[in-house]
Amino acid sequence: MSMFLDQVTIDVKAGKGGDGMVAFRREKYVPDGGPAGGDGGRGGDVVFVVDEGLRTLMDFRFNRHFKAPAGENGMSKGMHGRGSEDLLVKVPPGTTVRDAETGSLIGDLIEDGQSLVVAKGGRGGRGNIRFASPRNPAPEIAENGEPGQERRIEMELKVLADVGLVGFPSVGKSTLLSVISAARPKIGAYHFTTLVPNLGMVTTNDGRSFVAADLPGLIEGASQGVGLGTQFLRHIERTRVILHVIDMSGMEGRDPYEDYLAINKELAEHNLRLLERPQIIVANKMDMPDAEENLKVFKEKLAAEQEDEFAEPIPVFPISGVTRKGIEPLLSATADLLETTSEFPLYDEELEEEVVNYGYQSDEPEFTIDRAPDASWILAGEKLEKLFEMTNFGHDETIMRFARQLRGMGVDDALRARGAKDGDIVHIGKYEFEFVE
Repeated sequence: MSMFLDQVTIDVKAGKGGDGMVAFRREKYVPDGGPAGGDGGRGGDVVFVVDEGLRTLMDFRFNRHFKAPAGENGMSKGMHGRGSEDLLVKVPPGTTVRDAETGSLIGDLIEDGQSLVVAKGGRGGRGNIRFASPRNPAPEIAENGEPGQERRIEMELKVLADVGLVGFPSVGKSTLLSVISAARPKIGAYHFTTLVPNLGMVTTNDGRSFVAADLPGLIEGASQGVGLGTQFLRHIERTRVILHVIDMSGMEGRDPYEDYLAINKELAEHNLRLLERPQIIVANKMDMPDAEENLKVFKEKLAAEQEDEFAEPIPVFPISGVTRKGIEPLLSATADLLETTSEFPLYDEELEEEVVNYGYQSDEPEFTIDRAPDASWILAGEKLEKLFEMTNFGHDETIMRFARQLRGMGVDDALRARGAKDGDIVHIGKYEFEFVE
């Protein structure tokens, strides 16, 4: 079973705020001591933190529910509850985080130590000290803590590599990676030997270094789900330079130039911007018979198809992964190209859109009214349900305050307009009330 996982959906829930308290001072020499209930503490956030020691989302395979602790409740003598610690969840560099319901981008985590709050903890409820006024100097009113944010998160890993090795199966990508780095990928004389992306640190003779990724072999139709390519094309998106490895020996009866066109077509169909990345063609297996003749024909076809006669031709480096011939010129040229190639931002447009929409007010109503099969009424809505959860029904004053808040939102009028009568049952979540005119 493969121990590599690059897509996962998890559930996160931030901590609930602590409840405020109703309390009064009761000291011997302090008459009419007044309210003394403290506020609840803040609930913990769920925070993703990049750990460069991780290379896969395997930690999320069997643990897909993350819940931050709640804040401490308020106490008497005006003491506030302690705020909760945040729940820190380690993720590998290159993790993209999206809201599973809306598909909107929450963040792109790249650098070691980078953090992202994916679920915000609820604020603590206010104690009765906060509700004291000249009209009501001894209120029996306190709030429950605000519920923590709860959401479903889609995580997608796109490996961080400067250079991506692409090509048909069995063209020698894994062999090349094992030669140019200390990586030891599985190598075999059959298709799809590589089942997961392999990373290797490459150092040139002049001391320059870069990270190369050997990606599982692509075949025609990979962008539509054929073979393994559909699972791993996403990992090419972060690379700055593509090494296009081609079997120039033609041992399997394929035409090298047709292979070159087919792979580029799959890259374009997955993401057209992949063709913006500079490519170096690696003509591999030059130690085999017919390779020299095939390379000559390949270069002629490549030159004939070049649309811009003044453009720089795509560099072609003949090598042999087995004999290690031609490796150093290839690595030097790759390092030179990396120095002049900037990174390709993946999500600038989406993040920019988020900034523009900051402060956007939803047109959704504050509450909705539905009729149950038993003719009772059902009230729903995010604001109304949050208000309900933050109401402490253990005190009559708090219940009256909740009734006034509903009236201020227009719930009473809306129920009457829908035909509600005195004594009708009204549901909010699991609880039910009697409608009173």
